[in-house]
Amino acid sequence: MDYYAWEQLLQGAWATAWISAVSIVLGVVIGLMIALVRMMKIPFVDQMLGIYVSWARATPLVTLALFIFLSFPSFGINLDKHVSAILALTLNTSAFNAEIWRNAFLNFSKGQMEAAEAIGMRRITYFRRIMFPQMVIMSLPALVNEMSFLIKGSPAIAVIGIVDLTRVTNRISAVTYEPLGPILCAGAIYMLIIGVLVKLQAVAENRATYLQQ
Repeated sequence: MDYYAWEQLLQGAWATAWISAVSIVLGVVIGLMIALVRMMKIPFVDQMLGIYVSWARATPLVTLALFIFLSFPSFGINLDKHVSAILALTLNTSAFNAEIWRNAFLNFSKGQMEAAEAIGMRRITYFRRIMFPQMVIMSLPALVNEMSFLIKGSPAIAVIGIVDLTRVTNRISAVTYEPLGPILCAGAIYMLIIGVLVKLQAVAENRATYLQQ
């Protein structure tokens, strides 16, 4: 591949990386908020959030991206294609993250809460200092796994015009008639991005283990 092809691959990799990163951060935070609200068991609200989670998890990313990009202008809402892509990825991953957080809530030891209440600790203090840090460690492998799935599913946003890594790879292959090189390079870049996530997970787990000693 020539210099121009490498430049295009790096630009596509950057688009994939920053769109995925923004969506991951938003998805983790929104997922946590959904899980917190659902644990309150508020009538109707819990049911609506449950429907949202089921719908977002069941809807393919391609369909979700097209729905947002094409249907919103009908309501007078014109979104940039990058905003539409981030919104589609965020809606998808926040639903999966909500279930990961909710599972951490349900499996958390109730004995610790009872002990905190016995010494008069406020619930917000208990959640911030005791419960949430442990929940993060418990959920970290599942969260990182979901992040990896999101990155691998991100090529779906190319359907609305995002020039991501996969779309660039297809373009280069179509022009050069040599698909193997671009595909191998794209695969290596995806592995590198996901490898960084896995490494960060290992560092966070080691740090948490050190602090608990």
